[in-house]
Amino acid sequence: MDFLRELAWRGLLHQTTSPELEGHLASGSRTGYCGFDPTSDSLTVGNLLPVMLLRRFQACGHRPVALLGGGTGLIGDPSGKSSERSLQSEEQVAANLAGQRRILERLLATDGPCGAIFVDNAEWLRRLGYLEVLRDVGKHFSVNAMIQRDSVASRLEGREHGISYTEFSYMVLQAYDFLHLHRAHGCTVQMGGSDQFGNIVSGIDLIRRMHALEHGEGALESIAFGVTAPLLTAADGSKIGKTEKGAVWLSAERTSPYRFHQFWLNVADADAVRFLRWYTMLSREAIDAIEAECSARPQERAAQRTLAAEMTDLVHGPSERQRAEAAAAAIFSGDLRALDAATLSEVSEDLPSSGHELGALDDPGADLIELLVASGLAKSKREAREFLASGAVSVNGEKADAERRLRRSDLLDAGGQGVILLRRGRKQWHATRWS
Repeated sequence: MDFLRELAWRGLLHQTTSPELEGHLASGSRTGYCGFDPTSDSLTVGNLLPVMLLRRFQACGHRPVALLGGGTGLIGDPSGKSSERSLQSEEQVAANLAGQRRILERLLATDGPCGAIFVDNAEWLRRLGYLEVLRDVGKHFSVNAMIQRDSVASRLEGREHGISYTEFSYMVLQAYDFLHLHRAHGCTVQMGGSDQFGNIVSGIDLIRRMHALEHGEGALESIAFGVTAPLLTAADGSKIGKTEKGAVWLSAERTSPYRFHQFWLNVADADAVRFLRWYTMLSREAIDAIEAECSARPQERAAQRTLAAEMTDLVHGPSERQRAEAAAAAIFSGDLRALDAATLSEVSEDLPSSGHELGALDDPGADLIELLVASGLAKSKREAREFLASGAVSVNGEKADAERRLRRSDLLDAGGQGVILLRRGRKQWHATRWS
């Protein structure tokens, strides 16, 4: 595959630093990198886009490098930040880097001639002396140009914020990263979001200047390149990977495989096919076929089902995807007793819930009508009775009538906690928790 054309049809090509990049990639297997900022011990769905850039680069016959910012993470990237971020301790940065590396090693193939390389820029940045940086690197940077960068200019214009020399220096360190990878691994391509274009250009310029010093002014031909993807949003303009409950993470400890699967399953129709292009490795022909199916039978939500399956397989593996699908099927059918305790816990935590005293389940049991009102599934006792009379209410997936009372035998084990799940209609669920 041609890397740039592959990005273009998927809507992932924003700009390149040189028209010569296409020929450079076509003339042999190249090495390219993306950087990851260790601000957390996990990556999010938003971070999947640069990961997918590396996966596509690899699929096109090139070697990807995942750069973990163990050094630059101690400084902080000012891009996209309106104020100074709090510095993390070295221990926290190291822990975050380890967590992110585990995820990246699952997502990028490490075998074969194009096997991924994982590096930590603390390995070389820690060895640099302050005078060495000022003398050998800093002299190649124009402060006039640096303050015109969007990430700096916006902070300088906002007097209440400003920017420290620490964050101002970030672009120097990122440029040095490209220089080091160019020397150590023959890396000639840097990839990133469009907000990183200025930093990428700085790295390319530093490589060219250092190359000219070492080989003469006549050696200023293009030897390093950059490619950026657009900063993507959902169709409604919202940030991808954000929900009412917060970020969607790529680690099971932060976002369970069930919730991860549900995120993709519930994306808007306007986003589903675009997300297939952006996030999956499916071919153009496969995605076109799914898009045609969505147009013919939109109620079957083929794009969302494919997206949820592909992404959960990629991040958590087929077995976790099957568990997530089984949980979703149980919610749809109401057969909740078939779920294991861990899955039931994940499901119930995603539902509106309320806490109740366990003793209320003792004989004669808790009044279902009162619980329907208390849970918000009914506005009044009269409405609750109407729902029960019409067969619209179920307890743990089993239809209930107006005489139904809840007892301890109704409790389901949700990871050590007793819950009873109420449903009105097909989609309105409520978890009652008893302790």
